[in-house]
Amino acid sequence: MSEPQPKTSTTPRDTTTVPAQAPEPSRWHQTFQKITTGNALISVLSVLLALVVGAIMIAFTDEDVQKAAGYFFARPGDTFVAIWQSVSGAYSALFQGSIYNFRRDSFAAGIKPLTETLTFATPLIAGGLGVGLAFRVGMFNIGGRGQMLIAASVAGWLAFGFELPWGLHMLVALVGGLLGGALWGGIAGLLKAKTGAHEVIVTIMLNFVAFYLVSWLLRTPGLLQAPGSSNPKTPPMKDTAIFWNLKEYGYNLHLGFLVVVAATVLVWWILSRSSLGFRFRAVGENPNAARVAGINVPSIYVYAMLISGALLGLAGVNQVLGTVTTGFTAGIDAGVGFDAITVALLGRSTPWGIFAAGLLFGAFKAGGYSMQAAEGVPVDIVLVVQSLIVLFIAAPPLVRTIFRLPDPSRGPKRPRPIVTKEVTAK
Repeated sequence: MSEPQPKTSTTPRDTTTVPAQAPEPSRWHQTFQKITTGNALISVLSVLLALVVGAIMIAFTDEDVQKAAGYFFARPGDTFVAIWQSVSGAYSALFQGSIYNFRRDSFAAGIKPLTETLTFATPLIAGGLGVGLAFRVGMFNIGGRGQMLIAASVAGWLAFGFELPWGLHMLVALVGGLLGGALWGGIAGLLKAKTGAHEVIVTIMLNFVAFYLVSWLLRTPGLLQAPGSSNPKTPPMKDTAIFWNLKEYGYNLHLGFLVVVAATVLVWWILSRSSLGFRFRAVGENPNAARVAGINVPSIYVYAMLISGALLGLAGVNQVLGTVTTGFTAGIDAGVGFDAITVALLGRSTPWGIFAAGLLFGAFKAGGYSMQAAEGVPVDIVLVVQSLIVLFIAAPPLVRTIFRLPDPSRGPKRPRPIVTKEVTAK
């Protein structure tokens, strides 16, 4: 008889899998990651790329470069020298026409280009703030032209048609213009809130309505047309309504720039510090979720377009009371309503980003004419550079590919698990 075999107890093996612990990145690495994946860097690099493409266009259109390129293989150095002289001369003229002119005898005269930049930038910043605020609410306000025209008409009518004390007259015209722009923008917001009409279509149509309405007012005696004149132009603004300016010192800069700075601070406070701004951002991120959270989405659309229209109206008021004080025509908007969209895109719809973008485009406008006069470079190249900035901003993957920047949408790779040593329980 065989002996019984001893019983053996089998205990399941305990295997422990410990995920790999990724080393914590340093503070400098985190800072670098934020910079390289942020929108601000994309905007800066978009401007840089546009200037590089603009330099190539300047070189190709320069006559000296074309002549030197004819014997490039015999003396290649002449071509490169001609390219450098054409590009550096053009951008130097751009700088001296927008920031500081070193050829002037005094500092007061040399700083005049900077004041011109600020003057050009004033309506661009105001309009960009209006478009950018609508962007933050998820709305595309491209009715800047109409809102500017209505605001300019109201402000101009108050400025030349009434006799009021100095200071008070200017304030009344300013507030009237803001209300006019807010009313015209509020129409689009109200239609979207009540009927669901798309604000893009509505604002486009309102642009045409405003243009032909103002054109009719300018051709009708007793309304906006100057008395005794057959031209579609208003009388000059009264001195009591004109923005305080520095013309007695030889500068065109006026009080409107300080008003725009105050508007930038106000928009920043609304979007970042107020409960209304929180509702704006919530609706802009997800209107359905905002509605579930108890936010009255239709009323937010109306409020947003009222404020957006008032800010674009501020751009029109600056044109009438600060720049064109001798009377205006139906072209008083000067394309600012559409340029404001570009400024808002470059500024990433943030108040201070829009402020910086407005200054940049103001410098382009001020320096473009100087570049054309000094170096013979077509001013259209500046417009091409502005368009390229928008193109590159609209294509962040292209900018990241050119400069080999990390893609923020791709997070760190998931670490593989590490299997530890098998442990057998006894």
